[in-house]
Amino acid sequence: MTSERSKVSAVVKDALIIVDVQNDFLPGGALPVPHGDEVIAIANRLSDAFDLVVATQDWHPANHGSFAASHPGRRVGDLIDLNGLPQILWPVHCVQGSFGAEFATGLLTSHFSRIFRKGTDPMTDSYSGLFDNGHRRSTGLGKFLRAEGATTAYIMGLATDYCVKFTALDAIAAGFDVYLIQDGCRGVELKFGDVDQAVEEMRRGGAEMISSTEVRAVRRR
Repeated sequence: MTSERSKVSAVVKDALIIVDVQNDFLPGGALPVPHGDEVIAIANRLSDAFDLVVATQDWHPANHGSFAASHPGRRVGDLIDLNGLPQILWPVHCVQGSFGAEFATGLLTSHFSRIFRKGTDPMTDSYSGLFDNGHRRSTGLGKFLRAEGATTAYIMGLATDYCVKFTALDAIAAGFDVYLIQDGCRGVELKFGDVDQAVEEMRRGGAEMISSTEVRAVRRR
């Protein structure tokens, strides 16, 4: 006999992935993304249009190796080798249990079916919501979406040129159809043109570009 769980999982769903909309990535935070707060209202509006909404959350130990403070003599923006991987050094941010690591005030987290934390290994950063930067450890997000019957992922959040980009590319590699909600993302733009380059990289990788208005129109059909 087919279990009720199997019946539910067999239903094809579209998933909304909200990437790292956390206090430290908002204006005034430890690692602010310019205009990052503007994505909150978009995330809330879109959450109502999806049966399956998941979120990723940067969740670093206080001594994380991606922090410049963990490397005496190094500064934010320096590039180092961390556990065999190139690593940009960042300000201390999204430390486990801190206010900065909490989801943005006003973000409707009650819509979330599951939260996937990343960056928990002090020796490996994790931009993608699916894997760490070395693809050595999975967060379980891809497996969860498959179990829930999702084949298409709509992605938005912070930041376009880092965590959004790598989440999208890994989702494509995992076999999902990916839509990037462009007006629902904001970028760090360490160098001028980084955001445009990231969007083009996602496009070349197979992501479709869409606006939040278009998402709601499609979902109403």
